Amino acid sequence: MIVRTWHGCVPLKNAEGFAKHLEETGVEHSRSIPGNKGAFVRRETQGSWEHFFLATYWQDLQSVKAFAGENYHVAVTYPDDEEFELLSDPYVFQHVVEAVSPL
Repeated sequence: MIVRTWHGCVPLKNAEGFAKHLEETGVEHSRSIPGNKGAFVRRETQGSWEHFFLATYWQDLQSVKAFAGENYHVAVTYPDDEEFELLSDPYVFQHVVEAVSPL
């Protein structure tokens, strides 16, 4: 299985709106792709910023590419992201894992 992780942050004033937007874009988009095994968001507040960490789980690299394209190391972004003043990490991390177990 492949775990793909993304990080971005928005000003606190946009946190709730972006949380809904992220669910409707990145989370729903990833879950709609065959081979997706799940998508989870973690939020953390730091000063005047809300950080969002999205982890998606994939059956194989072909599934990741179906979601992100051939340049799958680059973050997938959406046109309305700018409305929330999103600062997105431009690249994502992907790791092959045997299993996912919550701590």
